[in-house]
Amino acid sequence: MAAQHRIDERAPVFVISVAAELSGMHPQTLRQYDRLGLVSPQRTLGRGRRYSARDVAKLREVQRLSQEQGINLAGIKRILELQDEVTDLVEQLESVQDSLDSLTPAQRRVFAADRDGEISALRRGQRPQRRESGALVLWRPQRRR
Repeated sequence: MAAQHRIDERAPVFVISVAAELSGMHPQTLRQYDRLGLVSPQRTLGRGRRYSARDVAKLREVQRLSQEQGINLAGIKRILELQDEVTDLVEQLESVQDSLDSLTPAQRRVFAADRDGEISALRRGQRPQRRESGALVLWRPQRRR
């Protein structure tokens, strides 16, 4: 079985001149975008900028949004922040889903909460004891397919 190799798109490997060439921009533009917080590369110990493949893709996106969509740099900065947040949340969700998928059926639990907020863990198929005065709500997470 062949080993699968995956390139880390976040690895800081490109110096500013290479990143500028790959993104089709002038190095001074990249410096300005770094000062504005649009695309901030990692730094070496000597404070040199090192761009990742992900940074270069962001630079291209900045250029596209600015030239094709007419969005100002403040708007572009907010768009990039939201895209990063969505990416982080998707990664977190995938991690949680992987954790859930690794559980055996015996490890999975259903939880019930009564109207006073008391939560109790139940085994699958088990029903909680009903109290005279309250409604019962069961919550089971939906499985993504």
